[in-house]
Amino acid sequence: MTSTPTDRRSYEDLLAEARSLYPGIRIGRPGRARTYYPTIAALRLLRARLDIRVTGAEHLSRGPAIVLGNHVHALDPVVVVMSGWWRVSAFTKVEWFEGPVAPFFRWMGQIPLRRGDDTSTRWAMDMAAQALAAGGMIGMYPEGTRSPDPRHLHRLHKRVLVPLLQDNAGIAVHALATRYTRAPRRRIRVDVAISPPLALDPSTMDADQLTAVVRDALLELGGQTYIDRYARDVKAELAAARGEQPAARDDRGEPGEVD
Repeated sequence: MTSTPTDRRSYEDLLAEARSLYPGIRIGRPGRARTYYPTIAALRLLRARLDIRVTGAEHLSRGPAIVLGNHVHALDPVVVVMSGWWRVSAFTKVEWFEGPVAPFFRWMGQIPLRRGDDTSTRWAMDMAAQALAAGGMIGMYPEGTRSPDPRHLHRLHKRVLVPLLQDNAGIAVHALATRYTRAPRRRIRVDVAISPPLALDPSTMDADQLTAVVRDALLELGGQTYIDRYARDVKAELAAARGEQPAARDDRGEPGEVD
């Protein structure tokens, strides 16, 4: 699935392909939305309810980077950009580009991805390369879905993570972990930790080795324990134990989730 820079299509070509890849779905301009920073400015109103404390912000310099996070809360996709004004385009399930909240994802310039679809994944990889080339950052949650228990980090999915790292060798990759605790006066304290660039070499490391470095960095930052199972499977078992029907495979889930 890896492509070289000369293989990559232009941004406008990718937008044209998206019309056939996602017929009838408006995706905006992933990675280049002019409404990104006004949207971040509006989101900063949430700081009245959030006490966000970022450590390691100095590691994340301006310019292209890949940010890989744990996923413990629905607010994860916005708490970092609210504080640092970094432009981060996250892979987001295409289902979120439909319905009443779709404008938000277009305004944020997020990158749609249809889970389990190789053509969609290749398109998303090329769109991510365009965002990085323009000096932006790419974000994703390798667990694929929000953890059913914030104390645990679950097995990381490789289908999107590994091609992203292989396609963009030489781009700084950072781990990012969030923790949420109730603060006084009904505020929520959010601790965000950002790692220095990870020691990754896609030219010499195989998929398991790349994934292990990311996993270990997330565990160290987040103080979580590791569960060697996919979070999606754990969620399904918990739902079955409660007598609930498992979620349909095309349900939206949480913003920013892919697998």
